Parts: sequence; C-alpha cells; structure tokens
Amino acid sequence: MKILVVDDEEDARDLFNTILTDEGYVVSLANGGDQALSLFNSNPFNLVITDIKMPGMDGLQLLQEIRKTGSKTDVIMVTAYGEVESYLKAMSLGAAEYINKPVRIKELKRIVHKVLTEQQARSGN
Repeated sequence: MKILVVDDEEDARDLFNTILTDEGYVVSLANGGDQALSLFNSNPFNLVITDIKMPGMDGLQLLQEIRKTGSKTDVIMVTAYGEVESYLKAMSLGAAEYINKPVRIKELKRIVHKVLTEQQARSGN
C-alpha cells in the first residue's frame, strides 16, 4: 500500500514516515500541497494523509484538487487546530477521517488500517 504524507513541518513528516514505514507501507513525502499534487498526479496512491494548515495550497485545497481529478483515493486530514468549520468542510469534500494533532501513534495506526480495510472492501479485494 502506498501512502502520500503531506505536511509543511519536517518533524511531522518524519514521524509519519517512521510510523507508517514500520507498519509496512510505502511512504512518499511532500512538504506542501503543490508538491503533493504533482506527486499524486504522477503516482498511484492508496491513501493521502495531509495537514490542513500549510503555506500555499492548504490541505483543504489539496483535497479539492484530488477530487477534481476524479480520484476516489481516501484522504485523511490532520490538524493542530480542531476547528468545527474545517472539519465540516473536509468531510463535505469527502475526507475519510479527520485527526487532531498531536497525533497519537496507536490512533494513527488504527485509523490508517481502518480506512485502507474499508477501501479494500469497497473495491472487492
């Protein structure tokens, strides 16, 4: 399973990379929405995990751009600012999950596993 992690904070990207790689996933990293969209458009990913607040293209804009491509790839939104408005917007755009920072390792593993398991069930694999 291939996962794209998008966060403007290097420490956050490194943490996600370590956790997800240890779980056996193939992880690609992007430092913002523009880089993530470029990677997304040139590589198939099973899952995108993106921070919401980033300079340039934020996570909500990235989610919108991913949906414009017609892709059904699941997107998990992550934020340090648990705002109701951003949660509602993310879910209305089709986000699979919404996680508040600081991310707990067990919670991240559980949510990623759940989303990917549901994805496989939908695709019949």
